[in-house]
Amino acid sequence: MTSLYRIAVIGAGGKMGMRVSDNLVKTGHDVRYVENAPAGRQRTLDAGRTLTDAATAVADADIVVLAVPDLALRAVTAELVPLMRPGSIALTLDPAAAYAGLLTTRPDVVQAVAHPCHPSIFLQRTTPEEYADTFGGIAAPQDAIAAIESDDPALKEIVETTVRAIYAPVIDVHWVTVKQLAQLEPTLVETIACMVGALLKEALDEAVTTMGVPEAAARSILLGHTQVALANGLRGDNPFSDACLIAMDYGREAIVKEDWKKIFRDDELDRNLARMLHLDHIDRAVHAEN
Repeated sequence: MTSLYRIAVIGAGGKMGMRVSDNLVKTGHDVRYVENAPAGRQRTLDAGRTLTDAATAVADADIVVLAVPDLALRAVTAELVPLMRPGSIALTLDPAAAYAGLLTTRPDVVQAVAHPCHPSIFLQRTTPEEYADTFGGIAAPQDAIAAIESDDPALKEIVETTVRAIYAPVIDVHWVTVKQLAQLEPTLVETIACMVGALLKEALDEAVTTMGVPEAAARSILLGHTQVALANGLRGDNPFSDACLIAMDYGREAIVKEDWKKIFRDDELDRNLARMLHLDHIDRAVHAEN
């Protein structure tokens, strides 16, 4: 039987806050919903949920889910972390602010981070609802990544139980360090994967507007070949043809910089996150890890 906890959701009426709240309301957890923005408060009320003031919500919570934008986390944690009970957990849903050392911390409040993996492109979907759920958290199963700055198994259990609830349905929760999670998000998935996705859309537009290819034809061949490319490249389903390999080499020479793997260096990660968080720089001493 899954343990039940007292959970406070900060930013419950925002985009991510509504997603996690929609899932938490289906559980038996004691959930308090906090929202300051008028539009967000109305969305929360329209969903049939009761609003609680922040100080009351966090005072006895086992875990506080900070479903607010990265740029607001410094101010929000400065206000709320001092009000949290000793031994409780502050859970952010993105690693950037935690890695950058922007969060207010206390020795007796545990810092944790979790992020959804989103449903895999290789997920075996069986229902229309699963096919429609590309983001996750509704019908399509997904994995999640989590980090916690504590070795206490009881605290880890609280985080995993919460993560499985807010991102449900969840297959596996993978545990990493805060720094490793920051290396995955943004470097691996936003800097690379999301950029490539946007590049594919630009290429589609170019084929239609510059080359004059009918859009339906260009879209069909791109979507099909994208699936083949990912299946071959990530799973090794079928070898690329010799001619395709030559074309791929041409594409790499024409598009990709030779030193592109530098983005995995610590200094490049710091530079990337500093831009994302609108900081002059990130003090790496703040988040030094083994």
